Amino acid sequence: MKSKLTAVALAALVVAGTAATAIPASAATAKAAPTRCHTADLKAGFAMGEDAKPEMDQAERETQAHIWFTNKSTRTCTLSGFAGVDMIGAQGTDGTWSLARSSKTPEKMVLEPGDTTDFSINLLPVAESTPQKEKFVPAKFLVTPPNETEHFTLKWPFGGQILKQDGATHPGTYLNPVGL
Repeated sequence: MKSKLTAVALAALVVAGTAATAIPASAATAKAAPTRCHTADLKAGFAMGEDAKPEMDQAERETQAHIWFTNKSTRTCTLSGFAGVDMIGAQGTDGTWSLARSSKTPEKMVLEPGDTTDFSINLLPVAESTPQKEKFVPAKFLVTPPNETEHFTLKWPFGGQILKQDGATHPGTYLNPVGL
C-alpha cells in the first residue's frame, strides 16, 4: 500500500512540475512593453538648426522654439504628455514663468536607445522698445520630462524678449505636447 501511494504522489509531482514549467511559445517570444523614460534616461537641449531657431528679432507674429529629448539609456522607453517648462527671466522683475499647455492631445512616443523627439514652445516676441513691465526676457529654462520631477536647466540661446503674459488665461507663449 505504501509503495502504491508513493507512486501516485510521485506521478502527481512530475505532472505538476511539468505543467508549471511549460511556457506557451507566444509567451516565450513576447517582449515586455517599454516603460516611461525617466530624466536620468534622457538628455535635452534647444534645437539649433536654422529652421528650428525662433525669430526673436521680429514682433509681428508668433514664433517657435524647439526642445529635444534624446534617449541616452540602453533600454527602450516612452514619453507621453507635456514637459514642464519654467522660464527664469533675466530682468530683476521677471521672476519665473510656468508655461501653460496647448489644447493639443499628446501621443505616446517610443524611443529606442539613441532616438530623439522634441516639443515646441510658441512664443510671442515683442520689440526691444516695449516697456520693461510688459516684456519678459528669458535667461534659463527649467525643463521637466513628462511625469518626472527632476529637470534639466537650459540656457536660453536666442536673445529677444517675450510679451509678458504669465497671468493670462490664453497666453501667446505656451507649450505643445512631446512629439507634436
